[in-house]
Amino acid sequence: MNQRLPYLREKTSRLTESPGVYIMKNKDQGIIYIGKAKNLRKRVTSYFRENPDHTPKVAAMVSNVFDYDFIVTDSEYEALVLECSLIKQHKPKYNILLKDDKGYHYIRISDEEYPRITEENNNIGSGKFLGPYTSSFVAREAVNEANRVFMLPTCRKCFPRDFRKERPCLNYHIKGCMGVCRGKISREDYLRTVEEAVEFIRSGSAASVQRMESEMLAAAEELDFEKAALLRDRISAVKKASEKQKIMGSGVGSADVIGAAEYNGGIYISVVMYRDDRLWDKAVFDLPKESEEDIFGSFMLRFYYGRTDIPKIIAVDRIPEEHGLIEELLTNQSGRSVKLHQPQRGRLLELLRMAKSNSAEYAALKNSRTGKEIIALEQLAKSLGLSEPPKYIEAYDISNLSSESMVAGMVVFEDGRPLKKAYKRFSIKEQEYQNDYGSMREVLRRRLLHIVDQDGDEFFNRTPDLILLDGGTGHVHAVEPILRELGLDIPLFGMVKDDKHRTRAIAEGGKEIQINYLQAAFNLVTKIQDEVHRFSVSYMHAKHKKKTYSSELLKVKGIGEKKAAKIMVKYKTREKLLTASPEELAVTAGVSLEIAKELWEAIQRM
Repeated sequence: MNQRLPYLREKTSRLTESPGVYIMKNKDQGIIYIGKAKNLRKRVTSYFRENPDHTPKVAAMVSNVFDYDFIVTDSEYEALVLECSLIKQHKPKYNILLKDDKGYHYIRISDEEYPRITEENNNIGSGKFLGPYTSSFVAREAVNEANRVFMLPTCRKCFPRDFRKERPCLNYHIKGCMGVCRGKISREDYLRTVEEAVEFIRSGSAASVQRMESEMLAAAEELDFEKAALLRDRISAVKKASEKQKIMGSGVGSADVIGAAEYNGGIYISVVMYRDDRLWDKAVFDLPKESEEDIFGSFMLRFYYGRTDIPKIIAVDRIPEEHGLIEELLTNQSGRSVKLHQPQRGRLLELLRMAKSNSAEYAALKNSRTGKEIIALEQLAKSLGLSEPPKYIEAYDISNLSSESMVAGMVVFEDGRPLKKAYKRFSIKEQEYQNDYGSMREVLRRRLLHIVDQDGDEFFNRTPDLILLDGGTGHVHAVEPILRELGLDIPLFGMVKDDKHRTRAIAEGGKEIQINYLQAAFNLVTKIQDEVHRFSVSYMHAKHKKKTYSSELLKVKGIGEKKAAKIMVKYKTREKLLTASPEELAVTAGVSLEIAKELWEAIQRM
């Protein structure tokens, strides 16, 4: 516990209620956290209250606070700008740091007599640089495509030193290089080609196509057919490359598309950037979701602060809490109107789904899962109104054969996959006749008491993030009072089937939630429903067979219910019963060898 809390609380009680920025410091006066507030006293008080409910990250920060400073501003917007500036300047330990796994990448145009275009990991050295790019893939693909389209050399030869020293390589013969090594291309023509390649990287080069078409016609008129053919091939390659790029961003123009996926205490955010209808760059960030603040909004502020290449439209899959302030900041920063847009249809929605899929795949890679599993849990949480994706799901189904062999099965899915070692079977004890609602109440009460009393194994003592019942609103209504009675706050829903016994919807209270339009979530719920049904039915059949075997044993003179039960407890299945010798049966049932022999003969006939 922080011994300075009494002092900090007393200081905070006299703090202004104006907007501003607070600066948390450790005992060495080092800045460890910077935050903004609409009301400084209210916000700072929340850190030092008597019974805090902090996340682990905030609790760790508070334990290291020795003192704090503050700066009062005239408005919340000024506080926002100041916070961004101070965080960028001081990089406090407990503020979000935007780090991906790659760093920055650049495209270099060397300052040689015959310049080359290459992808570099830094912007150190001579030459001109395009970037930075956060994605090495985008930078590398742009370089490869420009060199291919404009047939620029990628070999290690130095020009003009190596003119005509060797025959042209294979790249020249397959039209992958213009053959500078032949010494037949002037430096002026080469430099103009490099400029066109750079323009192509920057904007797709629609203007350069028009210029090359004019040059091709002029070359043809001058009977320079080799140059005309070269330009013809280059124009064709540029158009093909442009078509390829438009597949990625047709109709978008310039926009950033930001999609997020939450998993296992982290939030993974993809930013896919389009400029002039082309994929320009992309980046993925991995952030811990341990803060009480709006992580998505904070990310956007950190990502865009200080940048001027901000498009007019930023498509997001969630609108940040402070979207008005963020739009104002980005508008003032870029000098043009910037809007945050949550698309509901059209091309932007398709690209947003792609960005979310990128985030999910990145999260999956980090956590050894699949992107579909993470998307399914996210979709399920959103459709059911859960604050977090349900990491640990329990599902229940009742199975019986008339009023005989009444049982229930419990299956567990962790991170979207079956956790078979946590599966449980229940024999219905309190219901004399078939009663699905009564059986479900009995099973859930017995199971949930293990959570309250903490008297079971590691799985029975664990509180699920979501409970699913194989049934409709009636099953949900039957079980809800038990949760209230035991004081447990666990989301509870039913899984509804259609008349063909296929998953149809999710039941909540008196209504149904349609999830068939959410393919990943629908597939997951179907998988859970099929698995819990299979598990409960298999137990019912096994128990019914056991009862059948037991009734056959009772036909043997001298074998009553207790002795038959002893035999079934020891051997459990018909296969094991068949391996028992008369002597072993005599010892197990406590009968004479003569009765045991009759028993053995009855077992062989079963």
